[in-house]
Amino acid sequence: MSAQGPPYTSGPPPARNGHTPRGANPLRRTSDRFESWFRRLLMLILVLGLPVAAFGAGLTAYESSMDTVHAQAAERQEITARLTADAKDDNEVGKQPAQVRWTDSSGTVRTGAAFVEPGTHKGAAVRVWVDRDGALTTAPKSALNARTTGWFVGGMAAFGVAFGLFAARAGMRVALDRRRYAQWDAEWDLVEPQWSTRFRR
Repeated sequence: MSAQGPPYTSGPPPARNGHTPRGANPLRRTSDRFESWFRRLLMLILVLGLPVAAFGAGLTAYESSMDTVHAQAAERQEITARLTADAKDDNEVGKQPAQVRWTDSSGTVRTGAAFVEPGTHKGAAVRVWVDRDGALTTAPKSALNARTTGWFVGGMAAFGVAFGLFAARAGMRVALDRRRYAQWDAEWDLVEPQWSTRFRR
């Protein structure tokens, strides 16, 4: 039995004298480099642009909603009205519309429909909101409504930015793949006759 060792020994591979520079891969195409650069750009926009867009849109929506809150609070007031008839009690969930009567700031007696609890009796006092003209209206928005609107708009802005970046990435990939396939077809048209000739010999 020969004492000579096997031609392939175990252990770490020998160290190379040099190294391949980054981006010097001969198989790396121009479209591959462009795709890599474009992905980095999209990632940068996602990291920096998404928070800015979400915060800006949310803050703008919140401030606009707060302006509405202040305007409605100044124009609307809550008063006491009286039911003109018994409200139906049919065990339905939630309030039901019923006729109420109230006196506006000018002393005029007015009537209208307001939502009351089922089974409320005639003459019962209910709280309703009226505008500057004394007409029934809805309750003014609150600061909670403004914050909810701000969060919702901010979230939708973030989703829109993320979706736009995803669509841009997908569109870029489709466009590059079409170009690659076209290049492969053109190159194969040049190489295929040479390969066919080899098998005919």
